[in-house]
Formats: sequence, structure tokens, C-alpha cells
Amino acid sequence: MKIGIFGGCFNPPHKMHKKMAEELIEKQYLDKVIYVPTGNKYNKPYLIDSKHRYNMLKLMTKDNKNLFVSDYELKTNLTYTYQTLDYFKNIYFKDEIYFICGSDNLKEIKTWKNYEYILDNFKLLVVKRNSDNLDDILKNINSSNIIIPNIKLSNISSTYIRNNIKKNIFDDLDKNIVKYIKNEKIYY
Repeated sequence: MKIGIFGGCFNPPHKMHKKMAEELIEKQYLDKVIYVPTGNKYNKPYLIDSKHRYNMLKLMTKDNKNLFVSDYELKTNLTYTYQTLDYFKNIYFKDEIYFICGSDNLKEIKTWKNYEYILDNFKLLVVKRNSDNLDDILKNINSSNIIIPNIKLSNISSTYIRNNIKKNIFDDLDKNIVKYIKNEKIYY
């Protein structure tokens, strides 16, 4: 089985996060996707509490039997990507573990702790973001484990959504997440 680990802040999770996972499964790059929201110790501005991000991911994935949400990084101290991937490799030791990331993250991979270990031991499904030039990015990274899937996505971003929530622009969010955001009064 091919299992995709989709890490990130998911602040908030939006339709493109779900569409990306579904398309990777539909086009047989993966058999299932596990979303792994970062914990509260991740130092990023405007990051809401991890319990909200986890709950919203659960709402977003509840109707798809191939999409799952893990609370692994919520239960640990600061966790590096290589540790998260090792954690899932230990659980799914008979399966192939893939890391799903955007090209914006791949540009920064050399700043990650033990990035060479990740590149040597895991396949990376890298989705093009915005106007990133993948050829330029790949010139600086020597790994045969990088796969560029043939999927088409829009450039929805959680930052754009957060910046427009006060204007009641919810087009890029699942209706259950919109309800959750309003009920919990987050991002306001």
C-alpha cells in the first residue's frame, strides 16, 4: 500500500487540501492519505490552537474512507518531519511512505533537520505551487525519490482564506468547516 503523509498547519484546511489528496489517490499515486497537523509548538504567526485545526481536518475528511487525520504531532513536543515520517514508517512498515509537500516547501528542504535522510528514505510527492519553476528547484536537489504528480490545482491558500474570513468569503472552505469556524469564533 502507498500511504501519503500530508503535513502542514492546515490553518484552516481548505478544499484544495482535500482535492489534492483525492486526486493523488484517484490517479493511483497513493492508496490513502494521512493528514498530520503541526502541533502548537510550531512557531508560525496566526497559528490557531491545534485542537481546532485537528477538528476541522476531521470534519473535512469524514466522508472519504481513504483520508485520515493523525494527532501524532499534537501529542509530542516539537517534531521534525523526518521523525514524523519515521513514526509512520514504524506503524506501516510493510507499506511505502510518501511525503506530500508543495514546491514552496521543497525550495526550503535543505534547511530542514536531516533533510538528506528524508530524501534518501522516503518518496516525496511535490505539488507545484503558484508560479514556482520546478526545473529550477530540482536543479539544486539531487534525489531520485522526488515525484512530480500530474495533478492540476488552484492556488488557494490558508493565508488568503484567513485574510478574507472577516469579509465572509468562505467559497474555498467545506461547509462543515465554515460552521465550525463560526461556532468556535476563530479567525475573527
